[in-house]
Amino acid sequence: MRIGLVRRGYSSSGGAESYLFRFANAARTAGHEPVLICGPEWPRDVWPHDMVVVAGKTPGEFADRLDDRRASGGWDVLFSLERVWASDVYRAGDGVHSAWLDRRAQFEPAWRGWFRKFQRKHREIIELECALFTGGARRVIANSQMVKDEIIRLYGTPAEHVHVIHNGVPIHSAEPGAREKVRAEHGLAPAEYVALFAGSGWDRKGLRHAVAAVNALKIPITLLVAGRGGRGEQRTLPPSDRVRFLGALPGEKLRAVLAAADVFILPTIYDPFSNACIEALAAGLPVITTTANGFAEIIAHGEEGHAVAPGDTRALADALATWADPARRDAVRPRLLEKAAHFSVEKNLTRTLEVITALHLC
Repeated sequence: MRIGLVRRGYSSSGGAESYLFRFANAARTAGHEPVLICGPEWPRDVWPHDMVVVAGKTPGEFADRLDDRRASGGWDVLFSLERVWASDVYRAGDGVHSAWLDRRAQFEPAWRGWFRKFQRKHREIIELECALFTGGARRVIANSQMVKDEIIRLYGTPAEHVHVIHNGVPIHSAEPGAREKVRAEHGLAPAEYVALFAGSGWDRKGLRHAVAAVNALKIPITLLVAGRGGRGEQRTLPPSDRVRFLGALPGEKLRAVLAAADVFILPTIYDPFSNACIEALAAGLPVITTTANGFAEIIAHGEEGHAVAPGDTRALADALATWADPARRDAVRPRLLEKAAHFSVEKNLTRTLEVITALHLC
């Protein structure tokens, strides 16, 4: 089976790109032929399989050009990670744009949300999303039950057409001694309580709420921030002498910092299913996040971490205080490691291929 894989843009550190490489290798191993359908941003030397370049400066233009080529494309099944007009299977890895805009509007002045409705980018994305969820995609893969429920609620998509397949991440262990080494590099005492935030796009990921919660905590704590904010995002953060910015970190260094942390915090405004949270779980860390993160549905609230309402600084501070007890963290660690093992890349790829293969055989 020749599987067309659709992704317009390219980032060398992008999660969707990493997923495509892993999926293509799994498809090839299973005897299928992957072909990438992408924008001109993709370097030809990074993709080892067939590639079809489709021009289009905006989401709508790309979708139009792809639609023109669908009949003569030469693929048996079209599997899209991009919002387009139609595909056999659409993976809604970015969630539901309409739902994201609704949540975003709760944390910004009303005029911004009104203005955004008239921006071409958002209009195009919503039009494409509507087309996919109302019949353009024969099947949809959501990476959380939260996203599936949003699709059904906002677009009326039949529930049996939406498959929930949670994200999987490679399980890697930090090098022995990484905790002590990283703590020494950053002047952190062995018993110091350390929380870690990891992510870019700080407004959406809720960093300002994490900083406010750390400031409100009555006990000593240090918040490490891995990742970079967008233009002007750091200026919106509350002042704090409890925060240290590490910048963007490659995978190996991030794993070392995870080993040095005691708890992971991601108070996101909207996240379909955070890979960073799964990586923290795989490092044995309790995760404090929000109910707007699809990841929240896989943890036992109060036992394996906490999921609070977005923007609830007091609840975040209370959760941080709960996990300040080293004995509590040590007791739950084996349970977290066991749970993370269920969310492997291999399981995700296998289930995704099953959905695509079953559709092709219909």
